[in-house]
Amino acid sequence: METSTIILDGKALSEKIREEIRQQVESYTQKGYRQPCLAVVLVGEDPASVVYVRNKRKACESVGIKSLLYHLPYNTNLSELLELIAELNAREEVDGILVQLPLPKHIPMEEVILAISPKKDVDGFHPENMGRLLGRLEGGFIPCTPLGIDLLLKHYQIDLKGKDVVIVGAGFIVGRPLSALMLWRDATVSVCHIHTKDIKKYTTQADILISATGVPHIIREDMVKYGAVVIDVGISKVGDKILGDVHFEEVKEKASAITPVPGGVGPMTVSALLLNTLQAYKKNVNKG
Repeated sequence: METSTIILDGKALSEKIREEIRQQVESYTQKGYRQPCLAVVLVGEDPASVVYVRNKRKACESVGIKSLLYHLPYNTNLSELLELIAELNAREEVDGILVQLPLPKHIPMEEVILAISPKKDVDGFHPENMGRLLGRLEGGFIPCTPLGIDLLLKHYQIDLKGKDVVIVGAGFIVGRPLSALMLWRDATVSVCHIHTKDIKKYTTQADILISATGVPHIIREDMVKYGAVVIDVGISKVGDKILGDVHFEEVKEKASAITPVPGGVGPMTVSALLLNTLQAYKKNVNKG
């Protein structure tokens, strides 16, 4: 079984997408348009967030997107953050706004998300963009990890129509928007979460199993059916190792296709952010 398992290489596909974005940005700037611009807001010093922001800014630079970093202290209050967002909303040359999550506990995420203009919400979390996703309406921003997974499945010609998709993890950032996107692709979707009685009952029936819990190796070989496609969204640091939700060595023996960690969904998420920023930029510069 092992030899025929396809490794879904998010890193390679991501590089291909970034090259296409770089060429599109270049074609605009060569015609005299300004560079696309993404404003990144980071509150506090969460070590994982600092790394994510650095990676996102590096990715922007590699494709010709200008990134502005607003690194605010941990004790920044809600009104100060909302004031900055209002200023960025009003700035014509800022195409996208990304507020890195999670925020410090004293800042309510919902109010921050609502404050970002839906036209600049390249994370896709504003209710207007989430509503477009639920309503199968083109033109909104799809959250980056679901979009990255969708692009990866498309690239490997994994058809979702009529397939049983099981998502483990019902979080706001991945699980919930991903379930809406999978429904848009005509899959039959089950979402498991902390209150699901028997997760294994669901996972063993899945044609496509997607895990987004952040619990290292929660998905073992006995939870996966032969021939399933397995997408691992989780990423955890255990000692000096980076582990996914899926026990890769065990599960790849049974899966027909599987994403590695790292090098699977992670790079696709960042490329999806770049695509959303490019989409916002095109709408912005073409509106006249």
